[in-house]
Amino acid sequence: MQTLVTAPQGEGIPLWLATDASYAALLQSLTPMQAAWTKAQGFASDRHRLQLLPDGEGAVAGAVLGLGAKKSVDELSLWDAAPLPERLPAGSYRLATPLSAHAATQFALGWLLGSYRLTRYRSVPAKPLVANSLIAPVGADVRYAHAAAQAMGWARDLINAPANELGPEELAAAALELVAQYAGHAVVHTGETLTREYPLIAAVGAGSARAPRLIDCRWRRAGAARITLVGKGVCFDSGGLDLKPSAAMLLMKKDMGGAACALGLARLLLELGAPIELRLLIPAVENSVGSRAYRPGDVWRSRKGLTVEIGNTDAEGRLVLADALCEADAERPDLLIDLATLTGAARTALGPDLPAVFASDPTLAQELAEIAHAHADPVWPMPLWMGYDDELGSRIADLNNVSASPFAGSIIAALFLRRFVSATPNWLHVDLYGWNPKDRPGRPQGAEAQCVRALYQLIRRRFG
Repeated sequence: MQTLVTAPQGEGIPLWLATDASYAALLQSLTPMQAAWTKAQGFASDRHRLQLLPDGEGAVAGAVLGLGAKKSVDELSLWDAAPLPERLPAGSYRLATPLSAHAATQFALGWLLGSYRLTRYRSVPAKPLVANSLIAPVGADVRYAHAAAQAMGWARDLINAPANELGPEELAAAALELVAQYAGHAVVHTGETLTREYPLIAAVGAGSARAPRLIDCRWRRAGAARITLVGKGVCFDSGGLDLKPSAAMLLMKKDMGGAACALGLARLLLELGAPIELRLLIPAVENSVGSRAYRPGDVWRSRKGLTVEIGNTDAEGRLVLADALCEADAERPDLLIDLATLTGAARTALGPDLPAVFASDPTLAQELAEIAHAHADPVWPMPLWMGYDDELGSRIADLNNVSASPFAGSIIAALFLRRFVSATPNWLHVDLYGWNPKDRPGRPQGAEAQCVRALYQLIRRRFG
């Protein structure tokens, strides 16, 4: 991934930004030759349209990027800058259009994310990026841009890793690397301890030869606000004995996307020194078919003591989260956040780009949605509608892990998790996809680190 460079004021090839409203004024600021060239090329300020400007000898003297119908250049998104590392010819560029500090930071981050590539699994190297660079825009928070790009790139790499390379043990190793890098403390629960203390996690992972575990990482700070992150770490989900069809299994290496995003968020908070006490819990399992696999109709007692009838072994994510959330809730943190690739119902309702967010306090979800919009990391608040809670009823246990109804699947899954969060007043549940189904600038087809930036900004707003 590229980095931002520093240079004396005025150096570098100028790069201008133009909205539909500002395009005419921009033409007036160019040299007569450049303005005439731009008109001759039929350039319009359509979003993502790029026009190179020549000097008198045919070399590149500048470039104009269209932003479309935005009212102001300060309304740009980081994704407006993402195409540039690939589309601009070699050179060092500087942003010639003044921007607010927020917009300058978003532009810098978009440039960095536009250079992300997954190349480690290719025997023949992919076409390399052009050797160009961006001089850090005036006013940009360069430290944040680099930290956010690195955190997102790391989370993407984890999600993109195939399941034969990244199982529960390897996911734990990634978390332990983070602990070592930022001087934390970790305990990994496995074996008899896991079976005794976190029985739902143990049950879900029992069918795999790769042992399940609960990864518990801490970075203590006396007297600080306590934030706990929980990430679903299902490293591959076959569906268990309620086996998925092959088409539905193709992307199930990404079912640990919640854990990857939680790790990315933790890294961003730690790298930028957020004044909080941080805890990270990852139930890491593989949901497989085997002689020890848990079965439909089984009844398992959770860490909380509630008994759960297994209506479907393919609803495993809520089971492993239940034990982890119970553990987190016992400490009553100031803010508890879980992230999970939990339901197809959320994707049916909102699509791949828009994670569903549920909250114990609706104003918390709305605050996150407003922050997320400002940082081009969107979420959509969904209701914890208690009218559906009885859909989790069981004739023989305290609750079932699925509903007999085909409706409101993401809400019912969130209501299941709610049963295991009883003490913590501020809880957010994020049901995300963690994947880009198509190629877009800065968002290549493959893994996506959703909500990392939005949740970081929420935590910093609330806790400093």
